[in-house]
Amino acid sequence: MMENCKLIQVASPEKGAEHFYQMIKEELDHNRLHVLGLATGSTMIPVYKKLTESELDFSDVTTFNLDEYVGLSASSPNSYAYFMKDHLFNKKNFKDTNIPNGMAEDLDAECKRYEHALQEAKLDIQLLGVGENGHIAFNEPGTPADSVTHVAQLTDSTLGVNSQYFENDEKIPNTALTMGIASIMSAKKLILLAFGEKKRPAITKVLEGKVDPDWTITYLLKHNDVTIITDLEL
Repeated sequence: MMENCKLIQVASPEKGAEHFYQMIKEELDHNRLHVLGLATGSTMIPVYKKLTESELDFSDVTTFNLDEYVGLSASSPNSYAYFMKDHLFNKKNFKDTNIPNGMAEDLDAECKRYEHALQEAKLDIQLLGVGENGHIAFNEPGTPADSVTHVAQLTDSTLGVNSQYFENDEKIPNTALTMGIASIMSAKKLILLAFGEKKRPAITKVLEGKVDPDWTITYLLKHNDVTIITDLEL
């Protein structure tokens, strides 16, 4: 099942960011990129640094982020809205940016609203990272293939990993709003970045070539245009 999945090995996260930049530049140059799905986390820092230092023009590009913690306002340094402004949106001009509202009074209604906006816009490219337990976005192990934007309960594994990024002793929320598997798979092209040894089990699982719902990264095997960029020797 690996025929639609292209694996690119790079020497470092910075080289990976460079490769992603070249892919995005080509899409922009050929007027094929209008709606871009974005991700957060330490993997994305060199990527967004490369984009912000470039001459690329995103003024005709609308973005949708994968996820956001429930209960964190956009002004919280631990929110993904804050992360995106800090690393990208304050430095590059986009046509429009969208992030799920983790402060919404009605979370289910917010999920429906976000999914509807996503499907109306139609993602050209979705950028992805992967969790140590193989999750993409906050689609934890066992998330069904037909899931759309929803409220996700975070696993102990994810909470343990992500709590290291939390500042000011703010407690990490145990729920988040996230695009579902079907939401992600609706993008025309998927680009996943995985740097460092902690990501090896997840990438190894993909290379086995079988879909395993306990490793939601393996759902990507069902997509017809996936690129994985990694610094792992495989």
